[in-house]
Amino acid sequence: MPGICGILSKAGQSRNVENLRRMVASMLHEEFYVSGSYVNHQLGVYVGWACQSGSFSDCMPIWNETKDVVLVFYGDNFADKEVTTKLKGNNHSFNACNASYLVHLYEESGEDFLQDLNGWFNGILIDLRQGKVILFNDRFGMQRLYHHESQGAFYFSSEAKSILNIVPESKTLDPRGLAERVACGCVMENRSLFKSVYLLPGGSAWVFFNGRVETKGRYFEVGSWENQTWLEKEYFFEKLRETIRKILPRYFGSDGKAGISLTGGLDTRIIMANMEAPPGRFPCYTFGGIYRESFDVKIARRVASVCNQTHTVLTLGREFLSHFKQYAERTIYISDGGLDITGAPELFINKLAREIAPIRVTGNYGSEILRGVRFLKPSIPRGEMFDKEFNKCIQTAVETYDHISGGHTLSFTIFKDLPWHEYHRLSIEQSQLRPRSPFMDNDLVALMYRALPEVRMNREFSLRLVMEGNKQLGEIMTDRGIRAESSHYPEVLAHFFYEFLFKAEYAYDYGMPQWLAKIDHCLASLHLEKMFLGRHKFHHYRIWYRDELADYIREILLDESTLSRPYLNRDFVERIVKSHTSGLGNYTTEISRLLTIELTQRLLIENS
Repeated sequence: MPGICGILSKAGQSRNVENLRRMVASMLHEEFYVSGSYVNHQLGVYVGWACQSGSFSDCMPIWNETKDVVLVFYGDNFADKEVTTKLKGNNHSFNACNASYLVHLYEESGEDFLQDLNGWFNGILIDLRQGKVILFNDRFGMQRLYHHESQGAFYFSSEAKSILNIVPESKTLDPRGLAERVACGCVMENRSLFKSVYLLPGGSAWVFFNGRVETKGRYFEVGSWENQTWLEKEYFFEKLRETIRKILPRYFGSDGKAGISLTGGLDTRIIMANMEAPPGRFPCYTFGGIYRESFDVKIARRVASVCNQTHTVLTLGREFLSHFKQYAERTIYISDGGLDITGAPELFINKLAREIAPIRVTGNYGSEILRGVRFLKPSIPRGEMFDKEFNKCIQTAVETYDHISGGHTLSFTIFKDLPWHEYHRLSIEQSQLRPRSPFMDNDLVALMYRALPEVRMNREFSLRLVMEGNKQLGEIMTDRGIRAESSHYPEVLAHFFYEFLFKAEYAYDYGMPQWLAKIDHCLASLHLEKMFLGRHKFHHYRIWYRDELADYIREILLDESTLSRPYLNRDFVERIVKSHTSGLGNYTTEISRLLTIELTQRLLIENS
């Protein structure tokens, strides 16, 4: 994904310039990126950036009128028009359609301007008047900044690979981080997969003078949200509906360049039910698979029709499978090894989405924030997969999870689950387009802290937001067979039927038990996958690893360099690859983990 990078150091000026060039080059994944740099030898500041052409950040560097404050910023700020109107009234000059007004917020409010920013972002501000440098990110930490400190230099980047490529000592997988990645799907506690490379905590504002860090401060503390009083249930709902309708226009803007990624679920339905849009203004699309039209596709088409918007199906098909090696390896590289190889469809499908609109409005994170869904949780691999020492690291990972999983449930979601676990999918999306989710708006998140605990543990208010926003949309079932006021017997039966199909698809895919895999192998000529797959999911790795991708699996996992990794059990790897590719077993999860680890090792550690 694009972003910012840089070096803060008073030593090695010519070396820093060359290293900065290499750091920026590491982030240039697509031809539609633009990039640049700002260098100030006197202050020891070397900053680079890469962003998508025409994006909010495509105006770097940003100077104030007197040319004594400069800002490099990546991401978005979802502000109401009153903000820029006030700055215009104070005689500041800027383009209200991009980030050029942000430097003037600093002139008006000093460092407190960070508290007023709303979105996912990171940046660095250089105040030449004071010789001060401020490195910052958004309050959630969703727009990552990796950093590494060595004697005499501080390195930072939106992508870890930028640091790895110029700091040789960091080019080693950290066993603790790798074990957490395997067991929990992400590295925790603001560490990374790589030795001595860490994450800037969310809400940070680190101040530097003369190339050295002076204070590692925070401009936002979660206690300001956690300590709010709860609201009575019905009053809270009125405030929730009011807030949703208030914030939605921020995420669509006025330039008409946004598309809507529709599913059959509740969260995109909430957006569609409460937005105001002329017919055909915002093209809608849904991701589809190769076996049949999924419930997502069928339902999203109806939703778009009710709202008088166009709808397109973006199909993940044979073209993706025939180029899987390319998409898989780019996914691992772009996400710094953070996204599992099964996330490769995200790269392919978001590339197609960009052709419809450069901005993708999604319902991502709605279930987590509105209904308390949690994705960060341990999933322990088979003990025979790794050696004894690495299994100890996995046990430590589980203990770490237990340690960090307490406290306020919404804070866990917002400040741990989303920036640590869900970020990696976002990084792939951002490499292709500009994803936006109104469910992480500051105003909405702050309000959700005032909901009674039982409100966030069910879907009642989500259904009401749809029904009271647009009754026609409320009458359309979701992909899980749910709709508002569905207490009648036929509708309850429909819900159980949809749930059965959901579980049956899982059982025929990732979750197929070993005894059933053997039976399925004997019936291979019947192609039963055409009966069970595709109603809910658009990718099906158990079948693909067995059939279309079998040669690639064997090429990577049975290679001597893979089998010789000190943390792997060679016999186990050989056994599961043979069993799965022959159709006699189901080791989809194990193969995915092994492929992800091996490609991370090859592409990010051993690459030249």
